[in-house]
Amino acid sequence: MSSSRSSRSGGSNNSGKKTRAAQQSVRQLIESLETHRVNALTELCRIERVAAACDTEEDTRAFQGPMTAAWDYYVTTNQMLSELRGLTTEFPFCGDIVTDAQIRVRNDPDSNRSWNLAWLCLVKIIDDNLIPLYAASEAARLEMWDGREPEQSEVDQLAACFEYEWNMAVQNMLRHWHGTPTWY
Repeated sequence: MSSSRSSRSGGSNNSGKKTRAAQQSVRQLIESLETHRVNALTELCRIERVAAACDTEEDTRAFQGPMTAAWDYYVTTNQMLSELRGLTTEFPFCGDIVTDAQIRVRNDPDSNRSWNLAWLCLVKIIDDNLIPLYAASEAARLEMWDGREPEQSEVDQLAACFEYEWNMAVQNMLRHWHGTPTWY
């Protein structure tokens, strides 16, 4: 009988240890978001998945503010642009696209559907066809042609190259989410 009691109390003690360990892990992840120790897409997505899988409503709510702020920081500090440019080595991603997408998201009343500014911006880039717009504009700039006036076919060809590489980068980043990142 004493061994039976001992195993029961040991089980509940282990359960308590797991709960404390889980709470400590949640606190550490939240602290890493608040101090911006984590500011890369893959790591933010990993923490986002942990937050979405929380067992308690209290933990879920604890993640909401810091996760929202971390995604905002990721976009506004140009880390998102840096990562997009890392994916577009031949034709560097145009920073004006990210800026335009941010403005559009912040002015969109439906943007409250997610806490994730990066995801919202990437979706806005696609939904509002910003890549073709900016690819054509960038390709037509005289700086792209060393000051000479290009033929329209040359501009179209360069714009197509921009579009292809920039679209691939955006799609690559969107693969980090299997669905809309929302708390509900």
